[in-house]
Amino acid sequence: MASPLTVDNSCSTAVETHPTLRRRISMHAVDTQFDSDSSGSAGNESRFNHNESSDLAGEGRGGIHAPSATDGLSSQEDTEIKDKGQTTEGIRLDASSVAIAYRPSAPAHRRNRESCLSSDAIFKQSHAGLFNLCIVVLVAVNSRLILENLMKYGWLIRSDFWFSSKSLRDWPLFMCCLSLPIFPFAAFLVEKMVQKNRIPEWVAVLLHIMITTTEIFYPVIVILWCDSAVLSGVNLMLCASIGWLKLVSYAHTNHDLRILEKSLEKKEELSRYWNVDYSYDVNFRSMAYFMVAPTLCYQPNYPRTPFIRKGWVVRQVIKLIIFTGVMGFIIEQYINPIVRNSQHPLKGDLLYAIERVLKLSIPNLYVWLCMFYCFFHLWLNILAELVRFGDREFYKDWWNARTVEEYWRMWNVPVHKWMVRHIYFPCLRSGIPKIIAVIIAFVISAVFHEICIGVPCHIFKFWAFISIILQVPLVIVTKYLQTKFQSSMVGNMMFWCFFCIVGQPMCVLLYYHDLMNRKAGAN
Repeated sequence: MASPLTVDNSCSTAVETHPTLRRRISMHAVDTQFDSDSSGSAGNESRFNHNESSDLAGEGRGGIHAPSATDGLSSQEDTEIKDKGQTTEGIRLDASSVAIAYRPSAPAHRRNRESCLSSDAIFKQSHAGLFNLCIVVLVAVNSRLILENLMKYGWLIRSDFWFSSKSLRDWPLFMCCLSLPIFPFAAFLVEKMVQKNRIPEWVAVLLHIMITTTEIFYPVIVILWCDSAVLSGVNLMLCASIGWLKLVSYAHTNHDLRILEKSLEKKEELSRYWNVDYSYDVNFRSMAYFMVAPTLCYQPNYPRTPFIRKGWVVRQVIKLIIFTGVMGFIIEQYINPIVRNSQHPLKGDLLYAIERVLKLSIPNLYVWLCMFYCFFHLWLNILAELVRFGDREFYKDWWNARTVEEYWRMWNVPVHKWMVRHIYFPCLRSGIPKIIAVIIAFVISAVFHEICIGVPCHIFKFWAFISIILQVPLVIVTKYLQTKFQSSMVGNMMFWCFFCIVGQPMCVLLYYHDLMNRKAGAN
C-alpha cells in the first residue's frame, strides 16, 4: 500500500478539480478537528483502527465495496458530480480510500451503459456542439455558393427592384386598398342598427353577406381590370382576404353575443368558465382596434401591454429591413435565373424537371423561412407592440410538426383560431361529421390561396387550390405513419420533403411558366 504522503500527492490534483469535493473535504477536516479536540488521542486511535480494518476488508474484496465518495453528501451535490460527467462510485476523499479506488485491480466497468449516439440514449444527450458544427458548415457552404453565383452570373439585382416608374401604373390597386376600410364601417353601422332594434336579425345577416362578398370581389375586379404587377396584386389580395376574415368574425361574434344576451344563465356560465365579460356592446372604438390588431378573431376586449417599447420596435424594424433585403437578394440572384432556364415541369423532360425542382428547393426554402420570420415574427410583433396587443402567440413550433395536421395547427395560429372558432366547431354543433368539417376548412383555405395567387397572376388553373386540397390525404398518411412507427422523425421528414423540397418549388415553376406563356400570348 502506498504511503500517506504519496497518496495525498496523487489525489490532491483530482480532488481540486471538483468544487463539491473540495467543500466536502474541508467539512471533513473541520469534523475531524472537532472530534480530536473533544475526544482526545484515544478516541482518534480507535477511529483510525476502525477505518483501517474497514479498508483492509475492502481491499480483500478487490476494492469493489470501498466507501463511496458521496457518503454524507447531499443529493444536490451528488447530482452535481454526475452532471459534470464524473462517477461517484470509487472516488475517495481520504488517503486510504483513494489508494483502494485507483489500484490496477479496481474494476473499470461496473454497469450496463449505452453509447451516446445509440437509439436509446441519443435524445438524452446535448447536441449543442453538433448544432454549432451544422451552423458553421451551413455558413461555409452557402458562402461558397454565393461566390460561385456572383462569379458565374455577376450582380443581377436591378436598380428598379424596389420601385420603378412602372409601379405608378398600379395606382388603381393602391386606391382600392385605401378604400377597403369602407366595408368595416358599413358592418359597424349594421351592428349598431341591430343593437337599436331598427332592423331584424335576418336583415342584418343578409347585409353582412352582401358586405363581405363585395369586400372580396371588389379588389378581384380591380386587379383583373388593370394589368398590374404580380407583387402589387398579391399584397392587395392579402389585405382584402384579411379584411374578409375579420368582417366574418365581427358579424359572427356579435350575433353570438346577442344570443347570449337573451339567455342570462348561459351568459353567466360562459363568463365564469372563460373569466371574461360577455356584455353585448357595439362601439366604434372596439371595432377600429380590432381592424388594426394582429388578430382575426373579434372580441370586445383584448389583453393589453402597459406601454410601448420604442427601442425594441426600432430594433425589430431594422431586422425587418435586413431580412427583406435578404429575400430580395435570393429571389433576384438565385430563383429568377433558375426558373428562367427551366421548362414547364409537366411538359418537358421528367429528369430535367426533377433536377430543376431540386435545384430550386434550397433557395425557395430560404425565401420561405425569411418570409415566415419577417411576417409572423417581426411584422406581427411590431404591430402588436404599437397597438399594445398582449397575446402574441402568432405561431408555435411548427418545425417540430410530426404530421401535416400539426403543421397546419401551429404555423399560422391566427388563421387556425379563426377556422376553429368560425368554421370547425360551428360545423360540429350543426351535426356535421368531423372529417367533413376538416374538409370544409381545407376547401375554404384552398379558395383563398387560389384567390391570393391566381388572381394577381391572371391565371386560373387552380394549382394553389389543388395543392391545398392535397393536404387532406397527406394529413391521413402522416397520421397513419406516426401511429404505425411511433416516431416523430418519420412524419417530420415527410412534412419537410412535401412542403419544401417538392411542393413549393413545383408551384413556383408551374405559375412562372403559365405566367410567361400568358404574357407571350398577349404580346
